[in-house]
Amino acid sequence: MSGGAPATPARRRDIRFVLACIGVGLAAGLLSGLFGVGVGTVIVPMLVLLLRFDQRLAAGTSLAAIVPTASVGVVSYAVHGSVAWIPALILAAGAVVGAQIGSWLLARTPQNALRWGFVGFLVIVIVMLFIVVPSRDAALELTVASGIGLAVLGLFTGVMAGLLGVGGGVIVVPALIFLFGTSDLIAKGTSLLMMIPTAISGTVGNVKRRNVDLVAAALVGVAACTTTALGAWIATLLSPLVANILFACFLTFIAAQMAVRALRARRAR
Repeated sequence: MSGGAPATPARRRDIRFVLACIGVGLAAGLLSGLFGVGVGTVIVPMLVLLLRFDQRLAAGTSLAAIVPTASVGVVSYAVHGSVAWIPALILAAGAVVGAQIGSWLLARTPQNALRWGFVGFLVIVIVMLFIVVPSRDAALELTVASGIGLAVLGLFTGVMAGLLGVGGGVIVVPALIFLFGTSDLIAKGTSLLMMIPTAISGTVGNVKRRNVDLVAAALVGVAACTTTALGAWIATLLSPLVANILFACFLTFIAAQMAVRALRARRAR
């Protein structure tokens, strides 16, 4: 083979490739609908493990797959009136700007310090999930103060996404519950809507930089769409306390992943 990069298992369009993408998508869609997050923390490591994607390609492919997944999730939550449309757009605008800032800071900020800081943030959120149980009747009221707060939250979320590659849902969902007094369902539906323009913006850039496998993204995304509505439906059946407990378990998984990365980076020095 001359010229280009050698072929890798990640580029082979065989039955194993298709089944792996479908399996990843089914799991990701269920979790996305259930927790209102993009679940890149599930898609990325599975693409790396099963299909030998490098980290950058896996992250870009995951972001593209989130677009159809989040879209189905939004529709599912909107059917139950659990989407705050204008607040989601404010969050998205802040996140798009914040992602650019985060990307600029990426080369100037110690990653390990950020990882441990984010782990600490998740630990606080996990503890709060057992202390503050949201009311299903609580709405997200849009005022001048809350609008400014949403813009700041979106900006912070985008910065963290640019710095650590984490999805916005793990920040936005608990922030809307604890800081804005929103119900867990509205927080999840609004989070999913916020992700769509953010993911589209990031995917356009990744396509230009060839950091996305569009075939894999399509397979994962379509498979995810078949289970996202199921996850959203299950979320409506759970009590707020049970939903908080399950979300705490999911955040514990993410915190453990982040801690492992920080420890590996430290040993690699």
